[in-house]
Amino acid sequence: MAMSSSFPSLILPKGHIKDGLYCAIRDAILDGRLSAGTKLPSSRTLAEMMSISRNSVLAALDRLLDEGYLITKPSSGTYVADIIPDQLIQIQSSQLHAIQQSAQTLNINPHIASLLPDWHKQTLSCQEKKMFHVGVGCIDLFPHQLWGKLLGRAWRQSYYQLGQFHDPRGYLPLRQAICQYVQSTRGLNCNEEQILIVNGIQQAIHLVAYALLQPYDQVCLDEPGYDAALNVFRSFGVMVQPIESDDEGMKVPEIIQHYTGSKLVYTAPSHQFPLGGTLSLARRFALLDWSAQQQKWIFEDDYNSEFRYGTPPIQALQGLDQQQRVIYAGTFSKIMFPEFRLGFMVVPDALVDTFSLAKYYTDTRSSYLEQVALAAFIQDGHYARHVRKVRKACYERQQVLIAAIEHHLSDVLVVQPTDSGIHLVCWLKEHWTEQDFIVQCSQAGLAVQPLSRYCQHSHQKAAVLFGYAAHTPEEIKVSIEKLAMQIQM
Repeated sequence: MAMSSSFPSLILPKGHIKDGLYCAIRDAILDGRLSAGTKLPSSRTLAEMMSISRNSVLAALDRLLDEGYLITKPSSGTYVADIIPDQLIQIQSSQLHAIQQSAQTLNINPHIASLLPDWHKQTLSCQEKKMFHVGVGCIDLFPHQLWGKLLGRAWRQSYYQLGQFHDPRGYLPLRQAICQYVQSTRGLNCNEEQILIVNGIQQAIHLVAYALLQPYDQVCLDEPGYDAALNVFRSFGVMVQPIESDDEGMKVPEIIQHYTGSKLVYTAPSHQFPLGGTLSLARRFALLDWSAQQQKWIFEDDYNSEFRYGTPPIQALQGLDQQQRVIYAGTFSKIMFPEFRLGFMVVPDALVDTFSLAKYYTDTRSSYLEQVALAAFIQDGHYARHVRKVRKACYERQQVLIAAIEHHLSDVLVVQPTDSGIHLVCWLKEHWTEQDFIVQCSQAGLAVQPLSRYCQHSHQKAAVLFGYAAHTPEEIKVSIEKLAMQIQM
């Protein structure tokens, strides 16, 4: 139906009438047929003019008012706004551009500033789908349909829980399930009150630094070691002392002799990252005795504890601790998938309140629905079955990668033997540098990492890391053959 001479003709698009009227009026405002300050007919008049219900008109006008296209004037009527949302966005964008162009003094954390030059390169590399990324588990084996059902069940059962106060430590049934699991599989000495749900190992490290450390405190860390731990500690102004490893793992005697002022020792005793060594029993007891006598803290990162192939699981350091000096941390992302950001900490009784408060002021709590689903995943036995399936597949993939490297790249690489983990360390032969080899890998579309990335100081021998868990045996074979051809070109 045609409009009055003072109001433009509007054609309603297909679909719901209220949505159509909204779009028709908005388009008329954007293309200038309804200029700023134009008064709209009353809702009753518009309904008669368009031959539609008044309720549809009111719904469309309410939406336009909410979004800022229209304004109302008391005792006067409804008008087109002087500045519509689209114009406001353009104004704000131009102002933001002007701000960005002007010189600014950022005054950001100096350590974060030192990392920025390599940040864009690393993020771009991670966004590309490449082979051999380090730290990624068997994502192709994850039971997506089952997990979806568990999430759906958690959502349906959560109606009365949403919006309620929840313990910062996490969902109690999940903490109970984790407690039972780590007691039986890792020999931990704990109860559910000591369990704290976190968003992965990195948040656990952050909470330790936040709750226990101050600027200029001293921390001992494996060398080479986990770069995230190094950079979290440094961002808090902590002095990080590199501790090398040998055949018995981290050189604990060096800590006891030379770093008596250290407040905390960060270690991955079951599978040192990235070299994969195991801390000997003698050094475990030495570290525990020293920490108890000197009142030091130990952060046990139980990295890759689920991924042991030829040997039985190793007793966790926390399970040997009689004086409660060990803070234990584990994650589910390697068994589940990288985006699954749930992990857990087991903290000494004396630190439960400290870490609960630190967690509360960091992010209040972790995702409720995922905690509920994970609790069911563990309690119903799905997690244990999935671990067995993943462990078997990882061992097969590891052996395929070792065979492929020894067959195609034996003149370039020497594989370091290991019976655990989800990546291989390969030492480069003398005529190769890490940089030269990484360039060849990049050209072949591979995300192999240099060992130097995880070192505070220059390492005497060059090496590279191949993550293999996320790839099928056939993908691994093809990729190594492709790399060998690239090197021969």
